[in-house]
Amino acid sequence: MTLGNHSTITEFILLGLSTDRPTRALLFVLFLGIYFMTIMGNLMMLVLIRVDSHLHSPMYFFLSHLSFIDLCLSSVTVPKMLETLLSQTKSVSVESCLAQVFFVFVTVGTEAFLLAGMAYDRYTAICHPLLYGQIMSKQLCGGLVWTSWALGSLDALINTLFAANLDFCDVHVMSHFSCELPSLFPLSCSEVTTNLTVLICSAILHALGTIILIVFSYAHIISSILSIRSSTGRSKAFSTCSSHLIVLCFFYGTSLIRYFMPSSGSSLELVFSVQYSVVTPLVNPLVYSLKNKEVKTALKRVLQKGLHLR
Repeated sequence: MTLGNHSTITEFILLGLSTDRPTRALLFVLFLGIYFMTIMGNLMMLVLIRVDSHLHSPMYFFLSHLSFIDLCLSSVTVPKMLETLLSQTKSVSVESCLAQVFFVFVTVGTEAFLLAGMAYDRYTAICHPLLYGQIMSKQLCGGLVWTSWALGSLDALINTLFAANLDFCDVHVMSHFSCELPSLFPLSCSEVTTNLTVLICSAILHALGTIILIVFSYAHIISSILSIRSSTGRSKAFSTCSSHLIVLCFFYGTSLIRYFMPSSGSSLELVFSVQYSVVTPLVNPLVYSLKNKEVKTALKRVLQKGLHLR
């Protein structure tokens, strides 16, 4: 990929979230705190699932990979955001920008497939509890995770390779805090129709493939829950799935709107980007830990064991 043969400029200027210095300072402190909590929350989930044998089940296997993906997504976007809030130059090379586009695509795409796999896991657990252990075998769980990574990476590679052939000239100021593919198109002096077509088609196929599986899974889950006679049983089943539904609403709603809406540099684009790439990786471990009795019990066991060893 010889970017130098296609680009008449060598860097972009990221305007970031604000041009006001006091506001930028406040935002830096805010997002630094969010990044720290995101790293700590997801690392806690990863370590807890790893060391506690009671959490060695398919659901927590998927959760551990979700935490890893959230760590990657947050680390791809937030450090550059923090840099633009502090730096005066706010520049990023074309190569670095395309690299960030690629890794954002990989992590977001992989998370979408993984969430669909988690929906199928909950469908199997609630609708076919007696066959759960047989259906959700280690081979199937591992296959779903690696397929998620493979399809997310393929989607990212295709879109990034098309973007690498664009010519960038004259306008090189991006009204954003990080490099996202829709934000690159207005900066190009090349024809972007093919790129837009590839992006829309891949996003539609990506979204439809995962959403269909999620809708199928939760339609059967809700049907099974409603057939439970005990109100306590229905409440427990709804509570089990509520965490996943919250994550789905946060992630799918904002990421799909961001990638399907025309890029105009509006503040709404920044809000959606912050929501799916910064807030969601923070919310995921909080939701799964605070609303999950097994995770809270496992955390107590690990802490008590650590204190006992001292």
